[in-house]
Amino acid sequence: MTALVGAYCRVSTSGQDLTPQLDQVKAAGATRVWTDKLSGVRSDRPGLTECLDFLREGDTLVVVALDRLGRSVIQVLNTLNDLHSRGIVVKSLREGLDFSTPAGRLAATVFAAMAELERELIKERTAAARDAARARGRQVGRPPVLSKEQTELARTLRASGESITAIARTIGTSRATIYRWTEEAA
Repeated sequence: MTALVGAYCRVSTSGQDLTPQLDQVKAAGATRVWTDKLSGVRSDRPGLTECLDFLREGDTLVVVALDRLGRSVIQVLNTLNDLHSRGIVVKSLREGLDFSTPAGRLAATVFAAMAELERELIKERTAAARDAARARGRQVGRPPVLSKEQTELARTLRASGESITAIARTIGTSRATIYRWTEEAA
């Protein structure tokens, strides 16, 4: 039985494109590819789980970068240790390291720590940008579904005994929205 060169590719959101990663791992010889469009923080990634279950001793797993395996040092190192103990070679294209050696494992630890640090810095910058926008009075996140006038109308109609269904029809939105906005506005 010949060894498989498999690959795992991941992007963090469904709006991102896997094509560049797919091109790179196929150019590196991958014949089977598993993918996910989920955050690396999540441990329940079906593509990664299927990939890890499929690989056997002597196989090679190609990833574009170590941070595709996870965003925390623990996640990445646990995955690398599991693969190493099962006799599966990991090839990371960006880092270009052999993770079967002590020096390669040390480098993996450093790269995984850097990926985790990068993620934490992104979270901090994003939170600071949101706070700055709020301080300037800007809407942050999804805009409200109902205007202040619609919310007041919904509250007034509800207070006068109108049904949620009738209010939703009058305003032109769903009953769930009316429930949510009359509760929030109260």
